[in-house]
Amino acid sequence: MGRPMTNREFLALFEKELYIPELDAGNKQEVLEEFVELLHREERVFDKDIVLDMLLKRENLGSTALGNGLAIPHGRTLTTRKLVVAFGKCTQGLDFDAPDGKPVHLFFLIIAPYREKQDQYLPTLGKIAEFFRKKRLREKVLQVSNFEEFVDVLSSEAESA
Repeated sequence: MGRPMTNREFLALFEKELYIPELDAGNKQEVLEEFVELLHREERVFDKDIVLDMLLKRENLGSTALGNGLAIPHGRTLTTRKLVVAFGKCTQGLDFDAPDGKPVHLFFLIIAPYREKQDQYLPTLGKIAEFFRKKRLREKVLQVSNFEEFVDVLSSEAESA
């Protein structure tokens, strides 16, 4: 595993182009399809079918929903050059086979190459899980309506951590 990730490095992972203010998806597969389509459109992945297949296989091993309305679908693939993180929100919530049985509202998708110089794949996964353990933060992020508000909420949290 790579070195611990600083809050500044964490915040730098988020890009306006990879922010979905409200997912259109109605189920787990559609969530993954919507994210993969976005990553492909933004030229972050070269082959969307390979990425979607990898994510679906990962979900079949066990849900990437953590409970408390949070899911972090993730995986490594040869179809990307660098680690990418996308965020999407689903206000009404979706069944994502969470361990607590509750719907998921906040989705962070992490895609990384098999070999990345910075080795930030696992630290990124850990940092998202750590940040979003806090109910107050999850509730604030659910209320944001655009990327700037999303970053402001995360920045405030990072400063107070």
